[in-house]
Amino acid sequence: MIAETAAIAPGDVLLEVTDLKTHFPVRRGFLGRTVGHVRAVDGVSFRLAAGKTLGLVGESGCGKTTAARTILRLIPATAGVVRFDRHEVFDLPAAAMRHLRQDMQIIFQDPYGSLNPRMTVGGIIGEPLRVHGRARGRGLEDQVADLLRRVGLSPAVRNRYPHEFSGGQRQRIGIARALALEPRFIICDEPVSALDVSIQAQILNLLERLQAELGLTYLFIAHDLAVVSHISDDVAVMYLGKIVEEASSKRLYENPLHPYTQCLMSAIPRSHPDAERERIIPQGEVPSAMNPPPGCPFHPRCAWKKGPCTTVAPSLRPVPDDPLHLVACHLFHEVSP
Repeated sequence: MIAETAAIAPGDVLLEVTDLKTHFPVRRGFLGRTVGHVRAVDGVSFRLAAGKTLGLVGESGCGKTTAARTILRLIPATAGVVRFDRHEVFDLPAAAMRHLRQDMQIIFQDPYGSLNPRMTVGGIIGEPLRVHGRARGRGLEDQVADLLRRVGLSPAVRNRYPHEFSGGQRQRIGIARALALEPRFIICDEPVSALDVSIQAQILNLLERLQAELGLTYLFIAHDLAVVSHISDDVAVMYLGKIVEEASSKRLYENPLHPYTQCLMSAIPRSHPDAERERIIPQGEVPSAMNPPPGCPFHPRCAWKKGPCTTVAPSLRPVPDDPLHLVACHLFHEVSP
């Protein structure tokens, strides 16, 4: 079992990720010889305070979901350290990790594929409680009813099956399942990307209300910067397995520094024509994660690259005039000799 530690106060670091790497081997030939590795996550580091939300954004395939699942030990890490509530997640034995999983949950992207079609809603939500021995019989039924009410559904639907619900209702069921074990940390893996815009707002408002009521900590993954700005306290921008910029949501949206972040920001639709930004379109295509470019991973597509960008990989560091705004770009830092 996990040794007891002093309680984490709101604002203290709950999750700390250091130099996380997840590389997948590429095998070919009759003998399955390894010919390379896909560097899905390639040196990600960040801290997340209790009760806060960190938005993790980037194009599809940049490594957001892989990073999240590696943190939960659903995917084995190649290297790096993950500390949750001062525990080294990758070093925990199976029994201790099973106990810790009650504090770390995930809401999946696809509300249609993430629910077992052969189980009733009550069975889906109650399964974590049964597996971890938290409730049985009448107590289990009462807790399932309470969870359904908490996410805005009637307890009367507990005997219905997932196919009888809309996408937004299914995602509410997924949220109820994630809440069943009273976790402190939830990874929201693009929880609204498969939903209509009007339903997206309802789910985001539900997540914000639950965070306020239960003191939850979120890692919110999305490719829609407008969605992330609505719910996140801080935002980290990923590109080709690396974090290239990190700042508070307000700082990042008012003053994006990294050229890639500026490209993403320029694509956000504006509510007023006078507020439209010039569209910045990066050159070429995203490089292969199996054979990333030397130096800055964004330099083949960057219109502002200079000499060191093609040979020296920039580190994520604070900009000189703002220690709370981190960027990995040679345009803002001198290259070490």
